[in-house]
Amino acid sequence: MKEIQVEGCNFYIVDVFAENKYEGNQLAVFVCNEPQSEETMQKIANEMHYSETVFITSIDDHNIRIFTPEVELPFAGHPTLGAAYILQREYIKEKIKTLSLNMKIGEIAVLFKYKGEDVNVMWMEQKEPIFLGYIAPEIISKVLNIEEEEIDGRFHVQEVSTGVPFIIVPLKNLATIKRARLNRELYFEFIEKTQAKSILMFCPETYNKQNDLNARVFCEAIGITEDPATGSGNGCLAAYLVRHEYFGKKRVDIRVEQGYEIDRKSLLYLRAEKKENKYYISVGGSAKLIAKGKLL
Repeated sequence: MKEIQVEGCNFYIVDVFAENKYEGNQLAVFVCNEPQSEETMQKIANEMHYSETVFITSIDDHNIRIFTPEVELPFAGHPTLGAAYILQREYIKEKIKTLSLNMKIGEIAVLFKYKGEDVNVMWMEQKEPIFLGYIAPEIISKVLNIEEEEIDGRFHVQEVSTGVPFIIVPLKNLATIKRARLNRELYFEFIEKTQAKSILMFCPETYNKQNDLNARVFCEAIGITEDPATGSGNGCLAAYLVRHEYFGKKRVDIRVEQGYEIDRKSLLYLRAEKKENKYYISVGGSAKLIAKGKLL
């Protein structure tokens, strides 16, 4: 690919894991011709106040930095796919098959699937999962303001990481998902003792019958009360489902809905398999360009 020149600082508003515009998870992507300081990037992310803001710091080397309104993240799912989408659509402008992005966690590969000339679904490979400690149901139920009996006792509550750790909580039904609320005092006390600071609940009951699971994510500790679509969290979920054989096998190929409770309908595709003690995990989704312009 030829070297690409950038004039000024371009920005793009993208909906990721979205079947339609104004759904999925919002993302702001910035591409600047001159390096921005960490302080400036953090200030811009705070000003945008989206769940995450991406800075593509080198188009040719595919380097990206990810910021929430409060902190920098080493990796996050929808910023990875959103950045790859903007690079392909606005700068590379070729029908490429894969694109490797360089971020603080390391290199992440994104696979492109097309519908005609347009990107249809992008797939993001996940890091090998790390399965951390189990968490007592009586503790997490109090943090989520639910009854202990509403947690699916066939499976453990567990911390899992495929780059960013999440607490995975299996619930029995959608009614509990909808009713769950963070007890903020207990939550901040609780996460002092865990590696994971974000909680992903899921259940087999869904709003849309075409989908396989409903998920809901709370991540107050990084400045996001609730995330409408979480690629890194769903990567952890995929690993969890395979590890515990949630569907009765060491392989999943499913659709997960998220964000329905906050009216930001999102759809994530999960593929995962365990072969010879190695996990192969991919998270997929679509993206929609909403707006673009220049940073003043």
